[in-house]
Amino acid sequence: MLQNVTLQKEIENKLAQYGDPYLGIDLFAAKSVKNVTIMEDKIFIEIVLGYPYFSLKDKMITSITNLLAPFSAGKSLDIHLGMQIDAHTGKQSVPVIPGVKNMIAVASGKGGVGKSTIAVNLALALAKEGARIGLLDADIYGPSQPTMLGAAREKPVIKDRTIEPIERHGIQSMSIGYLVDSTAAMAWRGPMLGKALEQLMYDTKWNALDYLIVDLPPGTGDIQLTLCQKMPVSGAVVVTTPQDLALLDVRRACEMFNKLNVPILGVIENMSHYHCKQCGHEEKIFGEGGAAKLAKEYALTHLGAIPLDLQIREMTDGGHPLIVHDAENSHSKIFCELARKVAAKLALQTKNYSIKFPKIIVQHDKKAE
Repeated sequence: MLQNVTLQKEIENKLAQYGDPYLGIDLFAAKSVKNVTIMEDKIFIEIVLGYPYFSLKDKMITSITNLLAPFSAGKSLDIHLGMQIDAHTGKQSVPVIPGVKNMIAVASGKGGVGKSTIAVNLALALAKEGARIGLLDADIYGPSQPTMLGAAREKPVIKDRTIEPIERHGIQSMSIGYLVDSTAAMAWRGPMLGKALEQLMYDTKWNALDYLIVDLPPGTGDIQLTLCQKMPVSGAVVVTTPQDLALLDVRRACEMFNKLNVPILGVIENMSHYHCKQCGHEEKIFGEGGAAKLAKEYALTHLGAIPLDLQIREMTDGGHPLIVHDAENSHSKIFCELARKVAAKLALQTKNYSIKFPKIIVQHDKKAE
């Protein structure tokens, strides 16, 4: 018995040396180790991570097994790796959205940097990694997500004052583009736009989402400010290109989120470089170091870079996202890496336990009178 207690301590001490590659802390600090049991011929270890990691599961189990093998004392190692995504504190005083644990806003501060492409591929990558995902197209004036998901002609079912989300490629989505004619002019003022977005958020029947990705409209004016104030945002991802001109507007987006007390999970650099498939030459068309510069200026995480690539553009615009149709493509793997980093950054934030509390309803009982 004493021997098992000593062995368990050795195993736990070794696990404490395993740094989670995405959280940046050890498994015990992350409270991921749920159970270590020493049996006669086997050691059972249960580890539960707070972010989706499906494509790396086997690799992580192998890595932990190799770490512990010298200390297993001839016993077999049974490592169970699970996932539990919790709700995290969003913007204060804003009601949570039924069926949604976490809301992640994707913003740019300006148009033309590929924000919507990043948003849809980030959502699809999170789904591929094992999370339940929704995508809300908040760009009322220029909704593009229905086209990118290959669902431009779909019309949602409206029943009992709720809207059924459109499902494509394993994610739930909602956009004003599903509800209005694609050629209609959206001549709406700010208050009307804000009300429309509230309805899309709260009246859509989201089904048990771990993350709702929100594709914000470009800019940092009154419309964007109003939208962010009405959303229970858990965190934001900022998209930029390397050039200084883009950084001018992206800085405004960072300032907006800081003023609203919305945590910025990190910066993604889009169109970072162009790689010629014919000759292999790599050209930094829009300059270099933009995201790194922004990350250093605001003490943010530089999450990664997406190259300027014709295949990404063609397949996304055609409603056939690359990550769905070619998961082993190098660009698809980049999006999955970004998705794990974003989710892990959110997992480090304060958890929102109120979402688990039952609603308390006080009623007057006339029969007791």
